[in-house]
Amino acid sequence: MKRFTLIFCLLLFGGAWAQEDFLAKQYFNDGDFKKAVVYYENLVKKNPRRTDYAEGLIATYQQLERFEDAEKFITEKIEEGNIYPTLLIELGYNYTLQGLPQKAEDYYSQAIAKIDENPNFGYGIGYRFQKYALLNRALEAYSKSMERNPKLDYNYQMARVYGEQGNVEKMYESYLNLIIEGRTSKSNVLRNIDDFISSDPENENNLLLRKLLVQNAQQNPHVLWNELLSWLFLQQKQYASAFRQEKAIYKRMDGASVQRLENLGDLTLDENETETAKEIYEFISENTGDEIVRLNATLNLIDIQLLDGDDKKLQSIEKEFKTLVEQHGYRPQTLQLQVAYANFLTFRTNKPTPAIEILKNCLELPLNERGKAFIKLALGDILVFDKRFNEALIYFSQIQKNLKNDVLGQNARFKVAQTSFYKGDFDWALTQLKVLRSSTSQLIANDAMQLSLLISDNSLEDSTQTALKKYARADLLAYQKKTKDAISELNGILEDHKGEKIEDEALLKQGQLLEELKDYTAAEFNYLKITEFYASDILADDAHFALGELYRTVLNQPEKAMIHYEKIVFDYEDSYFSPQARKYYRTLRGDAIN
Repeated sequence: MKRFTLIFCLLLFGGAWAQEDFLAKQYFNDGDFKKAVVYYENLVKKNPRRTDYAEGLIATYQQLERFEDAEKFITEKIEEGNIYPTLLIELGYNYTLQGLPQKAEDYYSQAIAKIDENPNFGYGIGYRFQKYALLNRALEAYSKSMERNPKLDYNYQMARVYGEQGNVEKMYESYLNLIIEGRTSKSNVLRNIDDFISSDPENENNLLLRKLLVQNAQQNPHVLWNELLSWLFLQQKQYASAFRQEKAIYKRMDGASVQRLENLGDLTLDENETETAKEIYEFISENTGDEIVRLNATLNLIDIQLLDGDDKKLQSIEKEFKTLVEQHGYRPQTLQLQVAYANFLTFRTNKPTPAIEILKNCLELPLNERGKAFIKLALGDILVFDKRFNEALIYFSQIQKNLKNDVLGQNARFKVAQTSFYKGDFDWALTQLKVLRSSTSQLIANDAMQLSLLISDNSLEDSTQTALKKYARADLLAYQKKTKDAISELNGILEDHKGEKIEDEALLKQGQLLEELKDYTAAEFNYLKITEFYASDILADDAHFALGELYRTVLNQPEKAMIHYEKIVFDYEDSYFSPQARKYYRTLRGDAIN
């Protein structure tokens, strides 16, 4: 019984201390120091050995400018003996706040002197000096500790101090030495120097790092310097230069994997640097001994050929696909080939029937559940293209059932909703979309929310759903790559349903399709109309972002792009586009971006 009572009391008082601790920190963070000090004084009284409570009380006294109370408290702690020397720094800093630098320096020196007694004090002393931006003193503490005990290594901490001082060259040199000597990892260093690097190759810090890396490479040839130069070129979006470094790395390492080159190729292709991406995939194809890696590189090269929209190439590309299928056959390891070929036949040559046959043959292979889902998603997409909606829904529903909590399952559920929307079954589409609005995938959740709002808003306004049915037809035509027909259908909505809620949806969709046709002036007009007449509606941020991208990537008008990115950052903070808009806004403004 006594044991139970003791445990109960410990839990009771432990909970009370935890609450007081929380309140003390909360009041301090809120700037309510008069309330915070009451809790900290009580916590220190009950827990005299807790250094965090002592430091919290000292900081609160100082915020209240109760410097004498802080001094008295620190002095009493020092006089107790066996104290950690950071209290001497606290006392010195207390004098600094009072404008008494001489007294402060005296206590800082006393703290440094404690390192002679125990070099292991160096880390805590150096870190505390860093906390108060006393950077020269921090370097002194770290250096002295290592002098007294050569086994100690605070070079990593010193490198960070050099960066805080603005001594970027010294910081770079220190970090590079640490890596080459194996005393820290490359990833640790890159995280720390990332703050000093921008996307501008002519930035002073960028030029300095490049100079040091080239010098090191000349003096001591090592693959590390190629890796770091490749990283720098990637930050500067100089993908061709990064590729040269990656080639050097690959050639210098026997039995090297091409994964780094694959990652670079994918990134370069995503950034629309198609010529460099083509060179990378050609290099991979020529140098890898792995059949599947070569196949993936070849498929990426085909994708690059298809980007320019030149229909004259379609016949030769189809022959290339047939040759690849003859070489690799139907195997679980080459599903990506079958899917790519089926999508090509459907969406580029308008031949869904043989594409459907190819994918149904794939389903006869011994596949795991994810492999089946991969094929069924592609097959369902092609059946939707062919307006075989009910058959497509069967495949999507199977994936949804078998992979409930997987992103593939959520994607399949969205396709069920989208297909139902094309069919005109808006109620069932809404049922599926409500579930997806809490999807773990932000992209799926965002798409689900937009389609859900499109259906619900336009069903309330128009019980016959006439405009909504027209929009669904236009959306399906766009999906089928019948872009001009889709634009024409959307024109009908804009003419016949002026002022209705669906107008901004039609303007946005039509703007996106006009961009595909490279009619940028007409697309710009549509987006501007949304920002002018629908500024408070759900698609305003989409229109601002579309304008920002148009001005930044196509029309080369960065000042105009900045205006629209800034609008999203400050007026649409909860927008899905907010993180990307903030990044582009800061880049265009000339900020250093991590």
